[in-house]
Amino acid sequence: MSMGPADTMATLSSDLFYDILNRVDGATLASASCACAAFSSMSKEERLWENMCSSMWPSTNRDDVKNLISQIGGFKKFYADCFPLIVNKNVSEFAWSDYPEFSEELTEAEYYGDFDGFQNVSPSDFVSIVDVRYKDKTICSKVIWGIPNANGFNGWFSNCPFRIDLFNFTGQGDDHTGGVTLSVADGLPLVTSMERERKDGKLWQELCDGIRLSWIVVNTKAKKAANLSSWSPLGGQRHWPTENDFLLRFGSILPAEDILPCQMVECIIAMKFQVTEASGVETTLNLTELCMQLGDMEGAHVNGRNSLLVLNEALSCDRSKNYNLALESCHLYSKVQSEIKEEKMRYESRLDQLWILGSITVFVTLCCYFM
Repeated sequence: MSMGPADTMATLSSDLFYDILNRVDGATLASASCACAAFSSMSKEERLWENMCSSMWPSTNRDDVKNLISQIGGFKKFYADCFPLIVNKNVSEFAWSDYPEFSEELTEAEYYGDFDGFQNVSPSDFVSIVDVRYKDKTICSKVIWGIPNANGFNGWFSNCPFRIDLFNFTGQGDDHTGGVTLSVADGLPLVTSMERERKDGKLWQELCDGIRLSWIVVNTKAKKAANLSSWSPLGGQRHWPTENDFLLRFGSILPAEDILPCQMVECIIAMKFQVTEASGVETTLNLTELCMQLGDMEGAHVNGRNSLLVLNEALSCDRSKNYNLALESCHLYSKVQSEIKEEKMRYESRLDQLWILGSITVFVTLCCYFM
């Protein structure tokens, strides 16, 4: 006599079920919770979601981060908040004409919004949880509590461009000890010389295809979290600013309604690698810079005050498990941004022509009057 599926599952131990669920990814675990009562009950185990988070974001293995996640709702909620990427569906609806004119009668506070919301947001409320992978191998994990160098933020921090630097090695001859290094052992291709790399771009392509970045921001007061990165690079620049530097760009499009005139901003996460060896025997890259900034539609960096408000708003915006939608949102923003710049240049060109025509008319009129 054959046994039915239900009878077969009943003969399996709960430990086996748990081991199966512990090996799947988050999306499969969420789907399995709807399959049967046993899976539904087991999928509520925080230990399963803790393992899921530690596998996805190694930074969550830290004791202080574990305590933080427990305080904001647990690992299951954390995974649900941070696994989907931010998607802004209003990008295509924005145009340059949507910018409100800055009237001289308005103060800066009236133009950019009320300060009441800012009083409820503090730099110390935010925690950055950052993980970098190359070909599924974690190469960097770091946690930053608060916003660095934001003491006395009601002064310079509020008005200066917002920026978070994870680490930054500057100047020639710096010691990169303690930095993040990639080599052939990590999967990098051998490069005989930078001259060869400039022609074929093999190292650059491998880096773009293999690197992945997660930058999670947590508001400890609001008990919310979101991943501000695009996971894979949105673009970058080869051999900039020097021949040995590779600059990769990640990010997302964040809503800024009632905060900034442009209604949305771009979260710009820049990652810079430097080639320290390309001899044909070994290829070595050092991660020399990883930072986050916010930029508006005109390319200007957003100040500290408005950045905190935007980050706080971003924790409640739309997200999607379809990473292609997030990438499309970012690429569409870049397209609209270019169109706005072109329209602004055309507008300013027309104004220049009117000024020139007006000046010529006045000159001719005066010449005729005095003659």
